[in-house]
Amino acid sequence: MKESKQRPGDPVGSALDIVGDKWSLMIIWNMIMHGKHTYNELLKSNEGIATNILASRLAKLEAAGLLTKETHPDSKAKILYRLTHKGIDLLPALVELMLWAHAYLPIHSAGDAYTKLLKQNKEAFVKRIVEDLKNK
Repeated sequence: MKESKQRPGDPVGSALDIVGDKWSLMIIWNMIMHGKHTYNELLKSNEGIATNILASRLAKLEAAGLLTKETHPDSKAKILYRLTHKGIDLLPALVELMLWAHAYLPIHSAGDAYTKLLKQNKEAFVKRIVEDLKNK
């Protein structure tokens, strides 16, 4: 996989080189919030990602150190994807994107209710999820 070119002094651009597409962020979100850790689980997510896009994004995220892959304990034919600490640390940014979308974009009513709950105590939510993920 071709490495992303670095943009010294441009943190937003550098971050977007790695996670600046819908699919990379959706993969990370599905891993964090929905516990999806195999190729097939991610493929069957509601967003409808194509197989070639999923494969390339997983490889890109692994190359960037946001996730690792290992043999699944139940089947040597399956691969288990796990977020690294670096990948888990994207949760606060994803939460902020979610809150921004809630404020400015039309969203599904289920997401609306979830976001309203999140607004009540964002810091506690993020801390709990991050601690749970890092202790696995």
